[in-house]
Amino acid sequence: MNIILFAAKELKKNQLNLDDCRARHIHKILKSRPGDILKVGVLNGPRGSGMVRSISPSQVTLDIKLDNKPVSRPMTDLILALPRPIMLKRILAQSACLGVDNIYLINSRRVEKSFFNASLLKDEIMTDYLCHGLEQAGTTMLPRVAIHPRFRPFVEDMIPRISLSCPVRLMAHPLTSALLPQVIPVPLREKVLLAVGPEGGWLDYEIEKFREQEFKLFSMGPRILKVETAVTALLAQLELLRHFQPAGG
Repeated sequence: MNIILFAAKELKKNQLNLDDCRARHIHKILKSRPGDILKVGVLNGPRGSGMVRSISPSQVTLDIKLDNKPVSRPMTDLILALPRPIMLKRILAQSACLGVDNIYLINSRRVEKSFFNASLLKDEIMTDYLCHGLEQAGTTMLPRVAIHPRFRPFVEDMIPRISLSCPVRLMAHPLTSALLPQVIPVPLREKVLLAVGPEGGWLDYEIEKFREQEFKLFSMGPRILKVETAVTALLAQLELLRHFQPAGG
């Protein structure tokens, strides 16, 4: 936990009282003492510092000072064919850690319909895993998650609206030869809408529907990756290309 996160409503007169796992972490793992300064942040808001006013094994009080600098939302949206719940837990945390603005969990012919009934899809449970990623990264902007159980309405109706803010639209696909830097401008300056398929990949019909929405296909190389590995690798590649300067640039 590299930052202590809290909701704005928890802050009372610049003081934060904790009596949950955050308090236990500060006491047992960080071994903080009165007067120590910790990194803190408001979910979807500014970061700052918290001075330990009092501490016990079950309760911590922090005096909060926020810097009020605006925090930018990440420049990547993720379309993800809904994976198995155990895999989704890891993807949610990694996506929040690496930086994703919106996550769209959608259907596909190869997605098991029972996945949409998983208890993990409750907002409060998903938020827990997203917060784990934010705590690791030391940031505050919580990804927004939307669930779309019907493939065609999502692609035909939702993507045109999403694309208004995402001019770069990408789909990872193993049966193409172009690599990521060959299909987008480098350094990457615009917001990306990235589509990642299910285990076994998208069907041809699904690929064509994405093509109709001007998605560019690219390959990650000859190795076949699990979805959770692919998502992590792709988000890392996009972040690299945002900072990459070609020779002579």
